[in-house]
Parts: sequence; C-alpha cells; structure tokens
Amino acid sequence: MRRPRADRSPLASEDGSPKPLAVTWLGHATALIELDGTRMLTDPVLRDRVGPLLRIGSPVDRAALGRLDAVLISHLHADHADAGSLRTLDQARVIGPAGSRRWLGRHCVGEVQELAPGDETELEGVKVRATPAVHDGRRWPVGSSAGAIGFMLEGSQTCYFAGDTDLYAGMSELAGRTDIALLPVGGWGPTVGAGHLDPVRAARAVSMIARRVVIPIHWGTFALAWRARQIADPARPARRFAELVEEAAPEVDVRVLASGERTELALRSRAPAGPESR
Repeated sequence: MRRPRADRSPLASEDGSPKPLAVTWLGHATALIELDGTRMLTDPVLRDRVGPLLRIGSPVDRAALGRLDAVLISHLHADHADAGSLRTLDQARVIGPAGSRRWLGRHCVGEVQELAPGDETELEGVKVRATPAVHDGRRWPVGSSAGAIGFMLEGSQTCYFAGDTDLYAGMSELAGRTDIALLPVGGWGPTVGAGHLDPVRAARAVSMIARRVVIPIHWGTFALAWRARQIADPARPARRFAELVEEAAPEVDVRVLASGERTELALRSRAPAGPESR
C-alpha cells in the first residue's frame, strides 16, 4: 500500500530549504537515491551470493534501506535483477524496461510498470524518464528478452543512473542537465566487453554529460567464486576512473564511495557558498 504524503520524509529541511539530493551506494549497481523526499532503490542485489558470483565487498545493511517508494530495474541480468533480493522488498512500485513486466511480476511485491527509452512517469512529484542503454539485456540462458534502459530522475535536482551501457551518441543530450551521474566503471570479471563502460570509456562519458558530481558504480562488489581470493585490489577500476576524470575534466567532483557510504549534494544557490557537502 502506498503511504500518504503525511507519512513521508519532508521535502524541505528545517530551515525551509529543499532537502539535498542524496545517494547511498550499496555495492555494484545498487544505490538508494533520495530526491525531494522520494526514496528509490536501483538494481537491488542484496545477497552475499548470486549464482557463481560471490560478494567481496561489504554486506548490505538492509535495516538502513528503510521505506522505499520505488525500485528501478535497468535490465534483467541476474547481477541487476536478483529474484531473491526482490522478494524481500515491500516496495510500492517497480519500474523496469519494456518486456520485463512478466518476469518482474513473478518476483516482486507491488505494481510493475514498463518504460521504453524516452518514456516518462511520475513518482511522488519526481519525474522518472527512461534513457537509452547500449546493452544486451536478455536474461540468460533462457528467459525474458526485455531490453535495457537507464533512468533520469528529475525534481528540484537531477540524477542520472546509467544501469549497464556502453557509450552512445545520444548521451551528449544529458549535457548540462545532470547534477549527479552514477556511471558503471567495471564489473565482476577481469575485463568488460561490449555493452559496458570501463574506466576509460566511463571517463569519456563524463566529458559528454558535463555534470557536477559523478559516482562510479559497478565495481569491487562481486567476483566469480573461484577468483575471489585472487583479487588484490578491487577498487582499482574506480580509482583509475577518478584519475582519468581529474586529467580530462578537473572541474567535475568524482566521489568514490565505500559500500554503504552516503553522499549529499545541496541545491545550487545563487549566492556564493562554501564547499558542497559530502
């Protein structure tokens, strides 16, 4: 059951100013995004093991998730749409790509809505728009042939969650419109193939989008079980990405979060202000 606005987090701080946009990274592509009092969880994978993948990052503190207004699913790969995790979430709404309704309906609690790239919906005053994603979203070895999307969340501020994607020409249309961008920079194997961003391509995406803050995701969380002990430096993709952005676009604030870490971005002020909060 959807909760009334009276039970929700206030849209403004005690001093009357809008609440800051906040992101809590929970590992891989799972992030809690708080925008104008609306709480959205992306691609939830909350378990310590998913098929052959073993969590090598910190476990998820499920108690910290709190109330959720929606779950956003970029595509149906098991490391982005985990049935075991979805069944544990009592969410009011699930938003996924075109073709995902049947699979999500079997594994989710709550209303399921599909969006194709360019489609929009509203979630408690926040506009949710599906963006393109260059990625094969089919669930292997058999199953749904649903596509893949990203999400642009628009309220008093904007947040772009890329999901899984490679570079695409239309990404430049996001230029100047994004306050925080969550970009994948790695994966769970030694390399990433077509349809993914590695640190180099993700840094190019930053130059295309021209945003205020970027948070690298999709790194250092899972590994094939037989390789888990061989990974000496799981943070290397995120660190390399930060180095490349510093060289190419030093004006961009790259925030490399530890699993479970939360960061905030205050609304732009016309008057001179101090450093943005973290």
